[in-house]
Amino acid sequence: MFPSKTRAVVAVFALCVLLCPWAAARDIYVNNLTGDDRYSGSQSVATPAVNGPVRTIARALQLARGGDRIILAANSEPYRESIAITGLRLSGTQRRPLVIEGNGAVLDGSLPVPPEAWEHYRHAIFRFRPTRKAYQQLFLDGKPPVRVPAPLPGRILEELDALQWCLHEGWLYFCVEEDKLPADYNLSCAVLQTGITLYQVQNVAIIDLTVQGFQQDGISVFNSATGVYLGGITARGNGRSGITVGGASSALIEECLVGNNGKAQLLTLPHSQTQVNKTWLLGNTAPGWVDQGGRVYFDGKQVHGGCEQLEPPSAPQQD
Repeated sequence: MFPSKTRAVVAVFALCVLLCPWAAARDIYVNNLTGDDRYSGSQSVATPAVNGPVRTIARALQLARGGDRIILAANSEPYRESIAITGLRLSGTQRRPLVIEGNGAVLDGSLPVPPEAWEHYRHAIFRFRPTRKAYQQLFLDGKPPVRVPAPLPGRILEELDALQWCLHEGWLYFCVEEDKLPADYNLSCAVLQTGITLYQVQNVAIIDLTVQGFQQDGISVFNSATGVYLGGITARGNGRSGITVGGASSALIEECLVGNNGKAQLLTLPHSQTQVNKTWLLGNTAPGWVDQGGRVYFDGKQVHGGCEQLEPPSAPQQD
C-alpha cells in the first residue's frame, strides 16, 4: 500500500494522465558524444528532423515526465554533470516509475588537476590545495588510487608509498613513482558537489550506472524522495558517501557495489527508510554503513548501528 502522501501524489499524476492524452510514457535518448540538446531525444541516432538524442541528462530531465524512460548511451567519455530529480512532474507510479537506464555509463564529477597546481612537499610526495576541501577524492586514470588515512590534526604527513594519496588539513597529497612528476600522470579530483540529488519526488528507478568523483555524495536521496529504486549502481570515489538516504525518504538499494568513498559507503540519516538487498558495501576506505538515523534493512532484516563492511558471498572487487 502507498503511504497517504504518496497515494495523493499518485492520484494527482493519474488524473493528469487521464486528462492529457499526450502524457503517455515515452523513451528519451541521451548521448553525450553525438547528441544535441536542441534535439527532441525521441530517437537514439540523429535524423534530419532533429529527432536524435539529447546531449545531457539534465536536458532529458527537462523533457521528461513521470513514467518516462531516459536511456543513456554508454560512451568512452563520462557524463560530466550534476543532476537533480525533483517534484511532481518527474514522479512516477509504482507500476510506471520514471526510469534512468544507464547501460553501464559513467556519471563523473571530477576534472583534471592542472600540473602547475602541484608543489613539492617532501621526498616523492607532492601536494596541492583543491577548491573544495571538506571532502575530496583523487582519481588516477579515472579510477580511485589507494587512499591513506590522514594524520591527527596538527601532525605532519610523514610518508606515502608510490601512487598513494591523502587529504590532510586542506591539502591533497600524492606520492609519485621514481623519476616521475605529477604532470606524468592523468590525475583528477572532485569538483562537482553531488552526482544525483532526489528531492520531493516519488517512484524513480536508476539502474546500471556508475557514479563517481563527486565532492559530497554520489547519490543523495533527500527530503521526501520516496519509492526510489537503485539497481546495479556502482558508487565509488565520492568525497563523503557513495549513497546517502535521509529526510523522510525511502530507497531500495539492490545488487549495487559501493566502495572507495571518503567517509561512508552508505550513510543513513533520521526519518529515512533504506532497504539493502544483495549489495556490497566495501569497508576499504570508510565504514560500509554509517548509521546516523532512520530504519535500515539488510536483505529483509532490520539492523542498527552501522557496519564496517557488507559483503555477500562471491563479492566482486572494485578496480
